[in-house]
Amino acid sequence: MEDKILTLVTPIAQDYGVEVLKVSLQSGSGTGKVRVFVDAKGGIDSDVLARISRGLALQLDVEDVIAGKYMLEVTSPGLDWPLTMQQDFDRYEGDWVRVLLEDGQALEGENKGLRNGIMSLRTADGKVSDIDLQDTAKIVRAINWKRVSAKKY
Repeated sequence: MEDKILTLVTPIAQDYGVEVLKVSLQSGSGTGKVRVFVDAKGGIDSDVLARISRGLALQLDVEDVIAGKYMLEVTSPGLDWPLTMQQDFDRYEGDWVRVLLEDGQALEGENKGLRNGIMSLRTADGKVSDIDLQDTAKIVRAINWKRVSAKKY
């Protein structure tokens, strides 16, 4: 069923320049939950999320994909979404990330991209390090608080 939902939502998301990251189904007592994670380079706003949600809800009802009641949630992945695939590193290239290495060491810096399984990370001091993905436990986006506090509002 997740594949069917993915087939329905992908063209809707593409109309808004958005990529579908994941579709998940959760069954509950009486009401199931359909969660669709979408994102775009540079982020996604709530208006686009709402439009995708309305379009998908209509398609789900027309195609009668889900029997019974369900709740639909179309959302962005959030900062804690792990970067694991080439598309993730491409989408978030230039973003600040936190890298947890298998040895427990943690690094933060700007994602400079992934090439052949090697991630380039520019730390706050300007040093660029190459990190083999096989040496990482988890990579997620993070907030560069120094950059945020330096901006004037």
